[in-house]
Amino acid sequence: MRTWGRRAVPEAARAADPMACPPSYSDLGKSARDVFNKGYGFGMVKLELKTKSSSGVEFNAVGSSNTDTGKASGSLETKYKDKCHGLTFTQKWNTDNTLGTEICVENKMVEGVKVALDTTFVPNTGKKSGKLKTTYKRDYVHVGCSVDIDLSGPTVYGWAVVGYEGWLAGYQTAFDTAKYKVTQRNFALGYKAEDFQLHTNVNDGTEFGGSIYQKVTNKVETSVNLAWTAGSNNTRFGIAGRYQLDEKSSVAAKVNNASLIGIGYTHTLRPGVKLTLSGLIDGKNFAAGGHKLGLAFELEA
Repeated sequence: MRTWGRRAVPEAARAADPMACPPSYSDLGKSARDVFNKGYGFGMVKLELKTKSSSGVEFNAVGSSNTDTGKASGSLETKYKDKCHGLTFTQKWNTDNTLGTEICVENKMVEGVKVALDTTFVPNTGKKSGKLKTTYKRDYVHVGCSVDIDLSGPTVYGWAVVGYEGWLAGYQTAFDTAKYKVTQRNFALGYKAEDFQLHTNVNDGTEFGGSIYQKVTNKVETSVNLAWTAGSNNTRFGIAGRYQLDEKSSVAAKVNNASLIGIGYTHTLRPGVKLTLSGLIDGKNFAAGGHKLGLAFELEA
């Protein structure tokens, strides 16, 4: 049990509080985005393999082919966690021949503090880049900062999210030290309940967006997305839903104001083997063709 002033707060009740620690700025509205994005893979044939060695090293290999262009791509990621010291080592490689390494330390220097060094290297060109990232989270507050490793003038990124009794407010900014100029000003406001989430955001005073997520039942999720740009009549609007047929299968569907209709079906063939079929239909040009199909296999051992 922990005490806050004169009031004792049981650990069990504190753990159940959805606002005990707000999400990061990038995760605001994530539940609504997941309904729109997960379970689809239009115009792609994809194979993903996840496995873990006896020593605790995690491997994630992904290969995909674009059905329109025929271009194939792939990536490999390895991750090792040293829980005793709070360290995580991650290495990445992709078919563009880009190598990435990240070293992360969490909850060791100060409780709630996470520090990571993320670097990339392109052997073909010799180009190198890096970023130092820090985050701090505690009850009702989550803040983060990252700095590009660039001696000519790094860019500093920062964000903060506060939450209280279900309400969330966040701010994100970026400052270019070479030009002494603020290059990003984003603000978000939302509300999160157990089965309902509302999120709105304004990016640089010109891009406006909002989303609503609702968990209707244990099997049904719905989401609505709205976005528009100042000075333009182009408003984007979409509705999406996902239904869990049984413990092995689910279907998903979405449609937007451009009459693009997406359908997805996911089925677990056996433990560790998942199949996803998806299709995108252009409702305005149905007879003209150009519709897209997707196929994905996910293997986990």
